[in-house]
Amino acid sequence: MTSSPTAHTSEPQGTAGAHTGADALADGLRAAVAQSFDQTLAHLKDLVAIPGIAWPSFDRAPLERSAEAVAGLLRGAGLEDVQTLSCAKPDGTPGGPAVVARRPAAPGKPTILLYAHHDVQPAGDEALWDTSPFTAVEKDGRLYGRGAADDKAGIMAHLAAYAAVAGVLGDRLGLGVTFFFEGEEEAGSPTFRPFLEANRELLRADVIVVADSSNWKVGIPALTTSLRGLVDGTIEVQVLEHAVHSGMYGGPVLDAPTLLARLIATLHDDDGNVAIEGLVARDTASVDLPEADYRADASVLDGVRLAGSGSIASRLWTKPALSIIGFDAPAVDVASNTLLPRARAKFSLRLAPGQDPDAAMDAVRRHVESHAPFGARVTFTPGESGNPFQTDTASPAARMAMWALGEAWGVPAVETGIGGSIPFIADLMELYPEVQILVTGVEDPDSRAHSANESLDLGDFRNAIVAEALLLARLNSDGL
Repeated sequence: MTSSPTAHTSEPQGTAGAHTGADALADGLRAAVAQSFDQTLAHLKDLVAIPGIAWPSFDRAPLERSAEAVAGLLRGAGLEDVQTLSCAKPDGTPGGPAVVARRPAAPGKPTILLYAHHDVQPAGDEALWDTSPFTAVEKDGRLYGRGAADDKAGIMAHLAAYAAVAGVLGDRLGLGVTFFFEGEEEAGSPTFRPFLEANRELLRADVIVVADSSNWKVGIPALTTSLRGLVDGTIEVQVLEHAVHSGMYGGPVLDAPTLLARLIATLHDDDGNVAIEGLVARDTASVDLPEADYRADASVLDGVRLAGSGSIASRLWTKPALSIIGFDAPAVDVASNTLLPRARAKFSLRLAPGQDPDAAMDAVRRHVESHAPFGARVTFTPGESGNPFQTDTASPAARMAMWALGEAWGVPAVETGIGGSIPFIADLMELYPEVQILVTGVEDPDSRAHSANESLDLGDFRNAIVAEALLLARLNSDGL
């Protein structure tokens, strides 16, 4: 292992074949990860079997079991200070159970906080799964199951990396390590901010690793250096006081679903770019994604033209993207010949780094109100919002992370953006303004998080553990 934090591959220095102390440490960490990998995988399979879903409409008992299982794994890794904590939601109901464990730092050593979440998305239509969603199945080098990638693999990567470092370094480990495994991320982290405020000192750290992102592709690691923000809300169109017979009254007035469709059509230009004035958009991605790869990863049908302009990576990372994710109208099977008086849609707008969410929400409001078709009554209701994020890639922690990823995979790591959002990162940055935040992950373009047949590449999983172990060891020896 070289000493430069910008090196991406292991090239011993000095006499050919000579082993430095750093090389020996890296070899020891790799061996420790390999020796315990079967057990790590078994623990991950056990976690996948627990359908811990934080949505209010689901039974909370499995979520509590999930937290208990994670707490047990932390104690099994030698952590003595393990707590299960939660905060109440605004309506008084309990938030998702978070599991926090701490190993205090030795004098003069930094503290790193390792974040992941143990709650998962619902399985959805199980008929779309090739395997039972809550039974982990290995097939062709991948592990299938809900949460196998998002984000129970993140939990096990943190635990396995820590166990390897603690086992190899023993008493030489002075780095402070805090584990924070959230229990409501997939429900939008409704109590994240009050939880941070209530436990501000407990969670204070110099570096935070958020293991909830993706690598560039199988075999090529990535550090996520930007995330888009998010605003959402609903748009309702009303044209009548009440429904009327389409044969008796149709023609002079258009029904609400038709007018809502016309309004939605104004949200993009003819090329598919978001057409809302005042939004930040940049064509500045440093790497690009080939169109063929994007089409394959996103399962785009043959003949469908891609939307937008600029590089595909910029369209994914540094430009806004707007989707209609819900539509209230009668189902086709129960539709009658009626002019519907009102229709409602929910939009989701991903924001480019540098975009203020409040300004974006106002921009959407102005657009829909000024484009009311045929004078229809338009009601705009704002929803949730979250800030975008951009890493300081010159920070010591970021340079160490890029080095560790390259060492673990044996190929240069790349800096990528992610089109998705992790809104709580803005809360972390606000409460801990000096902290260095690293966004990593174990997913790849075929992991299908939130979808049927979610899966994890086991080779990349092992490499992710090695990379984090190298990062922890480097922080322990060099500090910040």
